[in-house]
Amino acid sequence: MSTPAPRNVHLTLYVNGEEHEVSFAPYKTLLEVLREDMNLTGTKHGCELGECGACAVLVDGVPVLSCLALGLECEGRAIETVEGLASGSKLHPLQSAFADLGGAQCGYCTPGILMTAKALLDRDPNPSRERIKEAISGNLCRCTGYQQIYESIEEGARRMREGER
Repeated sequence: MSTPAPRNVHLTLYVNGEEHEVSFAPYKTLLEVLREDMNLTGTKHGCELGECGACAVLVDGVPVLSCLALGLECEGRAIETVEGLASGSKLHPLQSAFADLGGAQCGYCTPGILMTAKALLDRDPNPSRERIKEAISGNLCRCTGYQQIYESIEEGARRMREGER
């Protein structure tokens, strides 16, 4: 006796400020839905074990490891990916600070770090260096040694406080 293939679920996901009708297999993670079904490839596949932070997105303003969350769990919740940071061709202050200060080397970890840092700065517009370190402690980077990342987040915070967009 064969097991029937799972039927796709059809739901509305609210991603980067827009509603999207999506159909996907019920076992898919949010990471897979974003990348494979919505073509939002800024969120990166990393370890797929919740240990590297490369797949971090915001769900209702809170960083979530999208490799560990089912797409089904996100219906009716506000999902924000790195693609939603920029406004047209205008970079978010965090993105421009990372570009200006070399916070991104190879760039693979950068989307997860940007989203985690954005959540921090939305809650605390002027965090200490220690608070920044704590907030991004779940985001692994093999290239920068973190100094440029901390400096980029501090500069992004300054730009956000000064109303740059």
